[in-house]
Amino acid sequence: MAVLNKIRQRSIFLIVIIALALFSFVLADLIRNGGAISQKSQNTIATINGTDIDRTDFARKVEQASRNFGANGSNFQAMNYVWNQQVRQVVFDEQFGELGIRAGADQVSELLQEGLANNPTFQNDAGVFDTAKMQEYVASIKSNPTAYQQWKDYKLSLGKSALEKTYMTLVKAGLGVTLKEGELAYKMENDAVNIKYVQLPFSGIKDEEINVSDAEIQSYIDKHANVYKTEASRDMRYVFFKEEPSQEDENALTAKIAQITDAFRKAENIEEFVNTDHNSAIKYTDRFVFKKDLPATVADTLYNVPIGEIYGPYKDGQYIKISKVIAHKQQHDSLKASHILVSWKGLGTAGDTERTKEDAKKLADSILTVVKVDKTKFVSLAKEYSADSSNKDKGGDLGYFAPGRMVPAFNDFCVDNKTGDMGVVETAFGYHVITIEDQKNIQKAVKIATIAEEIEPSEKTISDIFTETTKFQIATKDADFAEKAKENEYEVLPINKINELAENIAGLGNQRTIVQWAFNEDTKTGAVKRFEVTDGYAVVQLTAKAAKGIQKVADASPLIKPILIKEKKAEMLKNKISGANLEDIAKNQSQSVKTASALNMKTPTISGAGNEPKIVGAAFALEIGKISDPIIGNNGVYVIEVTKKTPADGLDTYMSYAAQATKTEANAANSRVFNALKEAAEIEDKRANFY
Repeated sequence: MAVLNKIRQRSIFLIVIIALALFSFVLADLIRNGGAISQKSQNTIATINGTDIDRTDFARKVEQASRNFGANGSNFQAMNYVWNQQVRQVVFDEQFGELGIRAGADQVSELLQEGLANNPTFQNDAGVFDTAKMQEYVASIKSNPTAYQQWKDYKLSLGKSALEKTYMTLVKAGLGVTLKEGELAYKMENDAVNIKYVQLPFSGIKDEEINVSDAEIQSYIDKHANVYKTEASRDMRYVFFKEEPSQEDENALTAKIAQITDAFRKAENIEEFVNTDHNSAIKYTDRFVFKKDLPATVADTLYNVPIGEIYGPYKDGQYIKISKVIAHKQQHDSLKASHILVSWKGLGTAGDTERTKEDAKKLADSILTVVKVDKTKFVSLAKEYSADSSNKDKGGDLGYFAPGRMVPAFNDFCVDNKTGDMGVVETAFGYHVITIEDQKNIQKAVKIATIAEEIEPSEKTISDIFTETTKFQIATKDADFAEKAKENEYEVLPINKINELAENIAGLGNQRTIVQWAFNEDTKTGAVKRFEVTDGYAVVQLTAKAAKGIQKVADASPLIKPILIKEKKAEMLKNKISGANLEDIAKNQSQSVKTASALNMKTPTISGAGNEPKIVGAAFALEIGKISDPIIGNNGVYVIEVTKKTPADGLDTYMSYAAQATKTEANAANSRVFNALKEAAEIEDKRANFY
């Protein structure tokens, strides 16, 4: 009771303690998860100049871009495309707002008309863009949220394009080149100078003779910090365990294929036996082939197998095969033909013809009758009637082609008939009026049926590879990764300086999962993880982390060391130069005096020395007969003497040069303006958290 009384007496104190504890618990959770701020962070994929990019809207646009890219584009490529569009939109929108640029309804309508003018959906019977048709289309898709959103996005993009066009017009209006600048451009191209020179090439001193310290490299980095900025990166290394069939798997498949030899020899319906009964990876094709078309490793043998006999099993690439020779024949290996394709309504080749199939057959037969009487009319009739636009203007000439290249009916006509024969055959493209122009190189051809099965790893092999991978992964947690790999004769492959938004890993292809793991805050340097990749597994170790900032000496050294070596060589060569004239200088350095004529500043290339703008520029500033001080160029240290200057005659007006320079500036404005705005923008990029 005494204890209960004490508790009652201190009830207010206890309530305060409990309240503080609850508050601390909630506050800790808010701090840990970010609370409302975290919720906002989860829905924001980036912030550009204070504008948040909504994650859901961004994902929708990425999905749409992926559909537009089709099978050839990856989701990551679509994401990068949308990202660039979003950055462009934000930085330009700010400019539009500051300048008060607006896109009027009439301007957008005009752009809509231009963009949709050639789309049949929006054309009337006369083939002209019809606003009413467009309105009907918009009304018809309003019930489809996806399609309607795409339409709104398209219309919005046109409005943005109109704004950007207006903005760029304003920018370009401020770009211009004066007549004086035009005159300078003319002089740079046409003023000429002749020189004598002595070159002391940098190659005269070996790189190994020059010492560059880490301190010197660091000093250079400090002076050029803007040039050597670097994004956050990771270094990794990995061992790849490929899921590939073992020799036992190959032997088992060979034995399996061998068991059907007798049945294959006796089979009467070859096509059914190959394609249906055994579901061969290579389907039966009822055509003759030449020796060059057979698998190279067995061509000599297979080409000479008697009719009805079996060859194999044999290995060809990733397949085990067994082949049966069906027939031999003598056949030309090169054919030439011309054709007139007569199409009818409903075929892909029909164009705007209203001709029926019956009418097409009558026309083809009629053309055949005419050209059989007078072959010279084939060219004009092809031009008039052929639906094959690729050759109708060449008299239907298809050139030379190998047997089997054309569709079966067309091919058979050209193979089974003689040079000069004409006829009509039907294919999926229409009726072909064919004339065989030439047949070359008759030789033996063979018809072969092949049953092929791909060599694949068995379940046991797959299980063994997984076990091997897992054992290595476990072993590396308590031992050196490289040493364990060496013990097992595994190849360790490096991944150096990969950035947070990288998609591809050399040797493994598209592996965003590995990159995300490497950049995860919880992944410590030295951590090892197994990843399932294409054709197997990769056991990966994170070896180093580099934060965003300025490059370290070790990383920048390959770029900076050659620069410092060149600078030191230049000083050494300058100190070697002595002599009152070029001849003395050349003699003292075992060099020769060379000449170069008609040099100009637009293309400052010196014969025998290479591209040297500083040397040519110095020559134009030097008086005739004067010897220059040593000049450091791209390829060495030079001393020059000007022997002749030839000023250009000049023009009455330099308008054309000024206009050309203005055009060049305007053409470069589009990319330069965007790059400048992007570089100046404050961008917080969180894409790596979601992709």
